[in-house]
Amino acid sequence: MEMINIKINDKPVSVPKGYTILDAAREVGIHIPTLCYLKDINEIGACRMCLVEIKGARALQAACVYPVSEGLEIYTNSPQVRAARKATLELILSNHERKCLTCIRNRNCELQNLCEELGIEDIPYDGENIHYELDTSSPSLVRDNNKCVLCRRCIAACKNQTISVIDCIERGFNTHIGSHFEKPINDVSCIYCGQCIVSCPVGALYEKNDIPQVMEAIDNSEKHVVVQTAPAVRAALGEEFGLPIGTPVTGKMVAALRRLGFDKVFDTDTGADLTIMEEGTEFIERFTAQKNLPLITSCSPGWVKFCEHNYPEFLNNLSSCKSPMEMFGAVIKSYYADKAGINKDDIYSVAIMPCTSKKFESSREEMNSSGSRDIDASLTTRELARMIKQAGIDFVNLPDEEFDQPFGEATGAGVIFGTTGGVMEAAIRTVYEILEGKPLDNINVEAVRGLDGVKEATLKIAGKDVKIAVAHGIKNAREVLEKVKAGEKYDFIEIMACPGGCINGGGQPIVDARTKATVDVKALRAKALYTEDERATLRKSHENPNIDLLYKDFFEKPGSHKAHKLLHTHYTDRSNIK
Repeated sequence: MEMINIKINDKPVSVPKGYTILDAAREVGIHIPTLCYLKDINEIGACRMCLVEIKGARALQAACVYPVSEGLEIYTNSPQVRAARKATLELILSNHERKCLTCIRNRNCELQNLCEELGIEDIPYDGENIHYELDTSSPSLVRDNNKCVLCRRCIAACKNQTISVIDCIERGFNTHIGSHFEKPINDVSCIYCGQCIVSCPVGALYEKNDIPQVMEAIDNSEKHVVVQTAPAVRAALGEEFGLPIGTPVTGKMVAALRRLGFDKVFDTDTGADLTIMEEGTEFIERFTAQKNLPLITSCSPGWVKFCEHNYPEFLNNLSSCKSPMEMFGAVIKSYYADKAGINKDDIYSVAIMPCTSKKFESSREEMNSSGSRDIDASLTTRELARMIKQAGIDFVNLPDEEFDQPFGEATGAGVIFGTTGGVMEAAIRTVYEILEGKPLDNINVEAVRGLDGVKEATLKIAGKDVKIAVAHGIKNAREVLEKVKAGEKYDFIEIMACPGGCINGGGQPIVDARTKATVDVKALRAKALYTEDERATLRKSHENPNIDLLYKDFFEKPGSHKAHKLLHTHYTDRSNIK
């Protein structure tokens, strides 16, 4: 690696060629404030918070986009730099709705942190402060332009997903973020992945708040309130309570949910095991008949909605299986209701998900095969954290508790659903053993692990080649789909809407840009799930005794008529909405 010799604050340092000044400063432990910067997503130098002084230069320069060169001399804390940063921040604040105490991002706001860092004591300027109506049109997220600081990180995140339904509109004080023709977000092809939310430094974007209706159900003695938790939630919830990124908190999460008043606490991983049985059977049937291949996973509602809008020609390739959340919801309001002797209409079913698009999924008309809405409310990881805090529960010091039976026992295969490649790996573990009649030599399918945007492999199963692909993030999904359209042959494809999969979903704890620049958040959260998989007593979905009992008692066999009625679905061509 070629190194460049520079000086930062009169200290000689050597840094790799290709670094920006911001990279170089971080390399030697010097913090330069940023606001619009988001590593690998938004590096445009727009906010001017990262200004630095360069010896010999006529003006201050934005550190996030200025490349280092041999002999460069940089000053990050000169009087001119401090004055410019403070003035810039004061101007941003002049046009910002400063209702910090009631803001959803209070104490987790990058603008708020900058005010503390730069010693803002007063705001000498008064901007236009144009009032914008909230966009609450979608079932998943809320847009509040009154809090927007025009950093453009949401725009970059949306473009990075190749969705691009939002952009800057108008100029000057009237500049704001909106969709084309100022349509409500529900009327464009937004997939509600929430990557805009986790990219936003302030409270201009957030998930739809469904906590009040859940608490109302818990407080209603006539309601039997059941909750299920997705695998990725346990890998991130602890961050909301000061625990290191990637700390699994399964037992504490279960204990907290009981203390919140839920009647039963179940594990969505059980629903994931059920999904593998149905999806694995579906793949075997399609692969044997060589019909409607490649089979493409349907667990990610953001991906499904993207496909409906942009690639309706692939709808027949989508697995007809509902997501684990929706499968489990249907089971709770049918099989579980019968076994527990509870009228299904008296059951209120809640799902804790890492995903904002799950709110949309639970509202879909197709998701009522049990005779009523399968999932009554889907809460994000962040919403669960707020509920725990509001209830005064000391989360960190809670004892570990176990999920309730009969849906508390899941396999390691169900756990890894939360990371990219996990669904494919879980499916391979089961499909291989069904077709081969013997165990896999290595249950860890390394070919589908890791954070490469697209992973491909050819596996030999029962004497036949099975070509698989795994893509995470819609940009990579497009790449794979275009290859299929160009004639590339695949048998099985896993697609997750969010980069990294569910561990990096739009409903997960928000990590600030400074941390994201130095820590691989996705890798740490994924490691937590793989660790739980390694520790699991059972690691293959078809080995789950509760799933076996469910088929014997209720569904008869995977792919049965009853299974198709309750556990499978269909999709909608939305290509007319752009």
